[in-house]
Amino acid sequence: MNHTISIESQLTKLCPDLKLGVIECKVKVTEKNQKLWEVINKYISQVEQEMTLEAIREMPTILSSKNGYRKVGKDPNRYRLSAESLLRRIVNGKGLYKINNVVDLLNFVSIQSGFSIGGYNADKIVGNITMGLGQADEAYQGIGRGDLNIENLPVFRDEIGAFGSATSDSLRTQIELDCQNFLMVFFSYQGEKELVESLNLAEELLIKYAEAETVKTAIV
Repeated sequence: MNHTISIESQLTKLCPDLKLGVIECKVKVTEKNQKLWEVINKYISQVEQEMTLEAIREMPTILSSKNGYRKVGKDPNRYRLSAESLLRRIVNGKGLYKINNVVDLLNFVSIQSGFSIGGYNADKIVGNITMGLGQADEAYQGIGRGDLNIENLPVFRDEIGAFGSATSDSLRTQIELDCQNFLMVFFSYQGEKELVESLNLAEELLIKYAEAETVKTAIV
């Protein structure tokens, strides 16, 4: 790993089952990958037909993550986890956003697994990464959300400040077409259960649809 990631003790005490699945690799970002979207659309149709809002809430990966938010004092219905938001969007007939091949495949893995996943331009991250609880009035610009209140929200920080959460990635490290080094992090509040399988799926999709090279994976 080019970036060392650690979880602060305050957070591990509150959420002892918190694990992070990490992938770092070189990628080629493109506006759209038609073959990827054929696969995604097929899966979306299946979710629309078979999934309900109640079933989403009961997915073990989502249920454990929501309980994790409650343990740190954050309302998971107000600060909705990204995986749940994406699945709810599909069940409500709104489909998925089309951003670029890397973000699109990340969202695809997220709806399949129920894990909320952070995606970051690793070249915009300065120094080592720690995961801890957000502070009152700590600055954070969420993608498409503007200023986000991250007090007590589990967040990533580097030497510059907070840049990632399971609710919303930040503008500072967002994946754009010039991104070359990609960091992908799965947020698991149920230990390593289902994490390895999801990491393997993500690695396979990154190689197939984003020409990923020098892929490194780890569980923190």
